[in-house]
Amino acid sequence: MEKTNLRNVAIIAHVDHGKTTLVDGLLKQGKIFRANEAAMKESTILDSNALERERSITIFSKVASVNYSGVKINIIDTPGHSDFGGEVERVLNMADGALLVIDAQEGPMPQTRFVLKKALALGLKIIVIINKIDKKDARIADVLRLTENLFLDLAVTHEHLDYPVLYAVGREGKAWETLPKNIHDSSDLKPLFEAVLNFIPAPKVNLDGSFKLLVTTLDYDSFNGKYVIGRAARGLAKRGERLQIINGTGKREEFELQKIFSYHGLGRTEIEAAEAGEIVALTGSREGKIGDTVSSLADGEILERLEIEEPTLKISLGVNTSPLAGREGKSSTSRQLRERLLKELETNVSLRVEETPSGNEFLISGRGELHLSILIETLRREGYEFQVGRPEVITKTVDGVLCEPVVEAVVSVPKDYAGAVISELGARRGELLNQAEDGRGTVFLTFKMTTRATLGLRSLLLTLARGQSVLSTSLIGFEPLAPTLPKSRNGVLIAHEAGKAVTYGLNVAQGRGQTLIDPGTEVYEGMIVGVNNRNEDIEINVCKEKHQSNVRSSTADFAIQLSPKLSLSLEQSLNFLAADEFLEVTPKSLRLRKKLLAKLERTRAVRNSSRLS
Repeated sequence: MEKTNLRNVAIIAHVDHGKTTLVDGLLKQGKIFRANEAAMKESTILDSNALERERSITIFSKVASVNYSGVKINIIDTPGHSDFGGEVERVLNMADGALLVIDAQEGPMPQTRFVLKKALALGLKIIVIINKIDKKDARIADVLRLTENLFLDLAVTHEHLDYPVLYAVGREGKAWETLPKNIHDSSDLKPLFEAVLNFIPAPKVNLDGSFKLLVTTLDYDSFNGKYVIGRAARGLAKRGERLQIINGTGKREEFELQKIFSYHGLGRTEIEAAEAGEIVALTGSREGKIGDTVSSLADGEILERLEIEEPTLKISLGVNTSPLAGREGKSSTSRQLRERLLKELETNVSLRVEETPSGNEFLISGRGELHLSILIETLRREGYEFQVGRPEVITKTVDGVLCEPVVEAVVSVPKDYAGAVISELGARRGELLNQAEDGRGTVFLTFKMTTRATLGLRSLLLTLARGQSVLSTSLIGFEPLAPTLPKSRNGVLIAHEAGKAVTYGLNVAQGRGQTLIDPGTEVYEGMIVGVNNRNEDIEINVCKEKHQSNVRSSTADFAIQLSPKLSLSLEQSLNFLAADEFLEVTPKSLRLRKKLLAKLERTRAVRNSSRLS
């Protein structure tokens, strides 16, 4: 039977195509807020995490619901960045349809292809929304053609080619069934609500069978404990009933279903029973993990587990061993780091954590630079202190050949900077597959290149194009390991001794390159304090003061004018690292350092490596 008063719909898109803003409009026009509530004036309502708001991206999938014409619509918001594709993969199985949002200027991008491919593989009905049609550079006819080609390329059945197209200005809460002549009319999102009711199928449910639910996500609070969340696939479960949760190996945990919650607006409401077709949160289980099956006691059938694409990038994360360790963080021991990383594995399905023999270091694997840097920044804000090494790609052997991940990289850039971008990606051995212009001064460059070659590329392109470039990547597969890329960074300036940096010492250092610290910064031997103008690393004493004499006063240093320091973000710091360097991460500081702090140890290491080679 069909549950006609319910729709479960995911909203999917490439990053920055207006997906979350469109959800804002659906929530506001779904009348889940009073007219005088503060949320009516907010934007990106579902992006409640501090990092999401700071970076203007969706990192974690969320569920909200609205009621329209007597039908409850569960809206599943998903990330748009490829690094968080694991979030998309695991929540799409809760939906019966999807709203595919496409920017009216950029058109389908790599993540558009990825999310559409996953949605079609699950048999979801798709509604295409051409968003941001008010852009002055909108190329709607071209985008429609490109979207049609994308569906033709990915469709498995003829039914996949039957999709309605709507046009929208998400930030104004407007949508149309046909391209409007005047986007400033008094339209709203009613056409989109109607399309969801008319085209997205109601869930087909079996209320008579034994209860089944695939755990798609987890949550926790101190009052109710762990929540296991997913869409009930079959049957009905009532509060107080005894259930079991079965993991992939067949291990079972029997528990009492203490509370059942369904989604209403932005929050959850306690209900008496979980029915097939509804997205619910259950409490009572202590051992539940993502991918486990919740089932009636008499039925041991395991639902098909979620298949998540493998990680492509790894990084070492370990106990901070610098002379300043333990001064700025609340949690810094290997035990504390291990417990936190294992907890992260419960909800971050794309992450892998491997313990090393030393016990003080862990190997973290993820989907990309952003995926790993978000984890690092999250730990940092929670008060953890640690050190990380240079990101490295994950290789694997295919038919006896060592292979590395290869991606399709699409760069949109103003025409004036296209030459510089092509030159830079060519130097990184990128293969130019396609070059297209939108007729309004923007060029779209499609490259095939290794994941290794994309490390640090995003920030570099922003510099080359003066902040006007957008880089998008999507994993193609694995190919034989390519030759090592040429070194793209100069040597560094290394602190010669411990102390506090002074103006005079930094002025001397700036004669050799750019400095990374300010006067008064505490440094230690082996800490990186600047970037050399040349390729080699050199030691320098930034704590050295000018000798006083009866001619020059002790205040002479104040007359020195230093150049501004080079400030590196977390991502830039990670990309800056060489193989023999660490990034020291604390709640207050980011410090670059050599792995071997003493000059004598570094000299011996270089000598030994040259002998081995």
